[in-house]
Amino acid sequence: MAGQKRSIQYVENNEPKSLSVPPGFVSLTSLTLKKIVTVGEAAVNGEREPEFIGAPLTNSNFKKLKMSLVQRPWISHGHFDHNPQQDEVNMKDPNGACLRRGVIRGCANCHDCVKVTARWRPEESRLPALEDAPVFRPTEEEFKQTLKYLDKIRPQAENYGICRIVPPPSWRPQCLLEDNKAWETSKFSTHVQKINGLQNLYFKRELSRLHEKIETKMPEDAASGEIESCNEGVGDYDEAKSNPLVSEFESGPEFTLKCFKKYADDFMGQYFHKNDKAIDPDISIPVCQDQREPMVTSIEGEYWRIVENPSEEVEVLLGTDVAYQTLGSGFPNAASAAKEKAKYSEYVDSGWNLNNIQRLSGSLLPFGCCDTSSVLVPKMIIGMCFSSQCWRNEDHHLYSLLYMHLGSPKVCYGVPGRYSFRLVEVVKKLFPQLAKHPKLFHELVTHISPSKLISEGIPVYRCLQNPLEFVVTFPGAYHSEFSCGFNCSEAVCFAPFNWLPHGQNIVEVYAGYCLKTSISHDKLLLGAAMEAVGALWEPFVINKDSPKTHLWKSVSGKNGILTRLLKARVKDEGMRRKLLCSKLMSRSSDEFDGPTKKECSMCLYDLYLSSVSCSCSPNRYSCLRHSNQLCSCPWSSKHIFFRYEIAELNLLVKALEGNLKAIHRFVPKSAMVLMN
Repeated sequence: MAGQKRSIQYVENNEPKSLSVPPGFVSLTSLTLKKIVTVGEAAVNGEREPEFIGAPLTNSNFKKLKMSLVQRPWISHGHFDHNPQQDEVNMKDPNGACLRRGVIRGCANCHDCVKVTARWRPEESRLPALEDAPVFRPTEEEFKQTLKYLDKIRPQAENYGICRIVPPPSWRPQCLLEDNKAWETSKFSTHVQKINGLQNLYFKRELSRLHEKIETKMPEDAASGEIESCNEGVGDYDEAKSNPLVSEFESGPEFTLKCFKKYADDFMGQYFHKNDKAIDPDISIPVCQDQREPMVTSIEGEYWRIVENPSEEVEVLLGTDVAYQTLGSGFPNAASAAKEKAKYSEYVDSGWNLNNIQRLSGSLLPFGCCDTSSVLVPKMIIGMCFSSQCWRNEDHHLYSLLYMHLGSPKVCYGVPGRYSFRLVEVVKKLFPQLAKHPKLFHELVTHISPSKLISEGIPVYRCLQNPLEFVVTFPGAYHSEFSCGFNCSEAVCFAPFNWLPHGQNIVEVYAGYCLKTSISHDKLLLGAAMEAVGALWEPFVINKDSPKTHLWKSVSGKNGILTRLLKARVKDEGMRRKLLCSKLMSRSSDEFDGPTKKECSMCLYDLYLSSVSCSCSPNRYSCLRHSNQLCSCPWSSKHIFFRYEIAELNLLVKALEGNLKAIHRFVPKSAMVLMN
């Protein structure tokens, strides 16, 4: 009771004394204050001196510390040892508050059911105020020529980073995924996304790797004082690169499309219910654009509320990069056309069929990749409400084309390519830890709301993608998207002529960060040049200009984009060789050719044109700029390998410029490439 006196003791002259407790300050335990012993007194009495804070713990000290904590009843010993599963249950938002689980996946009987206790909070909506990206509606005639139409809209659309293309009304390809066999029996893997944690993907990854390192190496590292901070205790970038960020999401169960749609619809129905009554009973029914737009806007506002200010842990599933051997493409192919020729034939060879885009005249990516490269193959994406693709730009700053086969809309965002470096600076500002790992900026590491980017002076544009529509992403543009319900999409990267300057610039950036390349830009450039020379020679053989010849002529000539870029690359290569050839012995490329792609040991630059090697390490190579860092051996023991003489490359440049003598001399080489 208030005013009641309790006995509490303190020490005076080695004798305990009693004091009364002020009203309202009732102690729950009895305390005895002992005399404070100074360091000097402890030394006189033979007692152990206190240790300095920050000194590394030995194994014995670590055990003593743990045992001493057992005697303190206010410590929760269940949390002393790291428990990854408990971390998953007690997710925290950026402010450190524990979040309750709002989605429970699976039960004792099955894995494809879901119970949702989280609810839509429209009063807390975080809908960003954004300008829409442009929408293009090609005519039937314009739509026939894919790359030509994309080049036509590029001057306007590139300023937005992304754009939407609505095909003509006649475009109605049937999605092969709706076939009963694919829909009901073919299974695909999923990944678990915690939407409330998307802003902290980087930190979650670093924390996970730190815990793993602590569990396996903490006794040794603590004893030696090697672990000083979270950032210093984790592995380096190469370790991180071996685990792509899609795998940073926990692996989920396998589904058929039929079961996944049911799971997605159940989630959405439960999430957008209030007091067991549907807020919008038509939420999952396809309706016209005017009726659906308000609902999409509500979902968008709720999505960013969960990302920025979560009240529960919201977990969804995403099927991405689904292997073609599992589901196959959603577009018609030759096999399907053989069964129902009238139904599929016009779509099998269409340039808008993503399986064909690499085979179009003027599509350069196949020149720089092997036939089996994953870069050439479209990817399937199976989504549900809130499933996300976070901010990223395409590998090598390639174009990308995203097509939605069926389902609910996607909300897509784009930042123009000219703001890509500014966006990196903003990420450094918002997440200072990333500044210590600049290579991570080329990975998907965090999700930032468009509103926050706009407040930092970075424009963000929005577009709503519906079924049967395309979204184009331009070189260097950062883009992200999330789904408003169950949907199936397909995406592919490609490289038309106007991508070439972007491709050359980014390989230099990659070399500066020691990042691996997925395509050989030099091989692509040389392959395109030889193709162009063959096309320039064709009129002299058949006395007629074909559409193919006209296309390659448009990028050749003295001012053609292909000619200018090849000329600049040959000039740079020639200067580097001139500096080194006086020091090094030269060898032909026959000794350098091989089945595997070779890279510089220092910067990972692709070594298609030339390389340097030393007899001390015959399987180790460097690019020309890092030849002095290859080893400490004298120059006399090193060799420079080259695929073409500089004179040959200059001849190729002249052929592109239209020199008939050069074309005639180079045609055999071009023909050999075409035959291969």
